This record gives sequence, structure tokens and C-alpha cells, in this order.
Amino acid sequence: MLALFTDFGADDIYVGQVRVALLQHAAAGTPIIDVLHTAPNYDSQAGAHLLAALARWYPPDCVFLAVVDPGVGSERDAVVLQADGQWFVGPDNGLLSIVAARAARTRAWRIKWRPAALSASFHGRDLFAPIAAWVSRGELPPDKLVERRGLRVQLDAGDLAEVIYVDHYGNALTGLRAGNVPRNARLGIADADVEYARVFSDAMAGQAFWYENSIGLVEIAVNRGSAALQLGISVGDPVHVIGGGESAT
Repeated sequence: MLALFTDFGADDIYVGQVRVALLQHAAAGTPIIDVLHTAPNYDSQAGAHLLAALARWYPPDCVFLAVVDPGVGSERDAVVLQADGQWFVGPDNGLLSIVAARAARTRAWRIKWRPAALSASFHGRDLFAPIAAWVSRGELPPDKLVERRGLRVQLDAGDLAEVIYVDHYGNALTGLRAGNVPRNARLGIADADVEYARVFSDAMAGQAFWYENSIGLVEIAVNRGSAALQLGISVGDPVHVIGGGESAT
């Protein structure tokens, strides 16, 4: 299985080109799953926490093509990461580092191969896609990869007390793992102070609350409304844990 995680935009011209590149090199019949193409633009830190939360729902041996790459065309490395049986192909800019830091077993390779035709601005299509396809076939071509000790860019693997994604409902996902936040804690976000609710229907219509979402993260929502609009929040806004024992900020 190949899984795509990018900030390319689902409605732009880029995802289709990446999928064609994958199909040219992957084994026939390999499933290609669109995990997300609206990761926060240019934000490798938010993307790293979101990718780590999503990846655990995918099977062993899944190959993630993960691209949030504002440094494309620069001297940043291109890498392959194996983490607890899953595979990740992408830039070494912190995007893969949360997955790596939270894994029990990892291996890493620098991609030394460069195709004859390589767009300076589209490594997702020309460089990462062929490598991801070869990895999905069980191939680690020694003329294309050099094993090394780990990733060069490593972000803090602890919880991130910020908004990392806003979905089309206006729900704000944070980088806080819900298991680390007491249910009796309140969250401070912008000028709001919100309490926990188990599900949307436990809150009144129009009421803001936080809950544990389906991928295990703290999410701030409004029942039948948009938390982003009602509270005036966006990606990167800090979140403060108030009361309930230990603070995650």
C-alpha cells in the first residue's frame, strides 16, 4: 500500500502527477491511498504531528509518501525512513521526525539517486514518488540509497500545544495527545476557555468544547458550528491546558 500525505491541495494539478509517477514504478494493483493533501502549507512541524497521529491507523509495511517541503530544491536531504515496520519517503526537514522519535525501531537512508529529469520545484513527483514505489515493491536499491544513523532534522517529539490543522467543519486539531490531558482540564485558546465533552451531542448547539478525536488528538469544536470562525483560531495558535493536574504546555 502507498499512502500520500502532502500539502499539494486536493484540487490542484500536483496530486495527479504524483499518482502517475507512482503507477509507472509500483507493482500492478498496488493500492494508492490519499491520506491528506491539505496539510498546513509549508509547515513541517504541524505536518509532523499530524502524520504521526494518522500513520498508526495504517498497516505494517505501508509506504507513506510524505511531502511538506518548503525547502525543495535546496540542500536539504531526501530520505527513506523505516519506523516500526512502516516506511516513509520524504524530505529531511522535520516532517518525519515525530514518527521516528516515537518508534521503537527505526532505520534511515539518504536518497543519493537523482533522475535524469528532475524538476527543481517538484521532488514529490520526480524523486520521492519513484523511490516510494520501489520501496513498496520491497526494493532498497543500493545504487540509490545510503544507510545512515538517523534523520538530521529532529523536532521535539513531545506533545505540541498548538493548533495543527483545521478541517472543513472548522474543527481545530491540536498536537496534544488526548491521553496526556486530564478530562477535567480546560483549554485556553485565543480568548476562549473550553471544557471537555465526550462527543458533540454532549454539548449544547453553538457551544465550544474539546474532545478526544478519532485519531487520539485533542480537538476543539463547536456543536453544529465552526470553532475556527466562532473562536477566531487558526493553525499555529497556542493552546493552554488549565487545571486538571499536570499541564501539557
